Amino acid sequence: MTRRGVAIAALVPAVLAIWGFAIEPAMLRVVERPVAVPGWAAGEPLRIALLADLHVGSPWNGPDRLREVVRRTNAANPDLILMLGDYVSHDIVGGRYVTPEAIDEIVHDLKSPLGVYAVLGNHDLALNGRRVAGALEIAGIRVLSDRAVRIAPGDGRHAAFWLAGVSDLQRGPHDVRGTLAQVTDDAPVLLMTHNPDLFPEVPATVALTVAGHTHGGQVWIPFVGRPIVPSIYGGRYAAGLVVEEGRRVFVATGIGTSILPVRFLVPPEITLLVIERAPAAPAVAR
Repeated sequence: MTRRGVAIAALVPAVLAIWGFAIEPAMLRVVERPVAVPGWAAGEPLRIALLADLHVGSPWNGPDRLREVVRRTNAANPDLILMLGDYVSHDIVGGRYVTPEAIDEIVHDLKSPLGVYAVLGNHDLALNGRRVAGALEIAGIRVLSDRAVRIAPGDGRHAAFWLAGVSDLQRGPHDVRGTLAQVTDDAPVLLMTHNPDLFPEVPATVALTVAGHTHGGQVWIPFVGRPIVPSIYGGRYAAGLVVEEGRRVFVATGIGTSILPVRFLVPPEITLLVIERAPAAPAVAR
């Protein structure tokens, strides 16, 4: 190999490392993700901002970055904001601890017409679930731990639906059946949880499940895939919309990082989920 070839061979890994550890994790994008859901409520599409895995205190994700997340989320004018857990960060290379109270002083500014709701993640529960939930509630954010609430917009644009929050699969009771037993009419159900590995337990009566936790694996390599996904199902629920036997789950790839402060081709994302009613299947002639 020529000297030039050796230099290029040495340069490429360095450039990729700089991108994965210093450039992409510091990025932030807002992306609309349309999802057509059979049986969803009639009316205009529902715009939901999904904030997953903030991990405040991880590299590139300090309080100033969180303020930018809040600003850009509000600027997107969502109808509803759902926070999908793992707000705190600890045990990450290059990170620092930021208290739940400091985090919630900032997310207090999140605004949407139908409210801001949250579930806790495994990192929140490992730190102190009651403390994290209490801080969120003080900030005006309702935490749904195995609870369901009926949301009736009353704006003439959107029909009523249920929002069910199921606690974390790893560290919470995650009582799917008990949570859904609180639903008292036939309005569609939107279920939120932290870990998408819960999805196989979710019945077909739920119109759509949303989750985070995976970070999309943080790294995606073309022709190889996602080397590491924190899931017992591997890459099955790594990112985006997954449809199984007519049931739907959307997994947000989130904003922060965990374990290693790297993202490669999985940039930090505020997901703006746009839910609309799927067209009815055409009748079969007999």
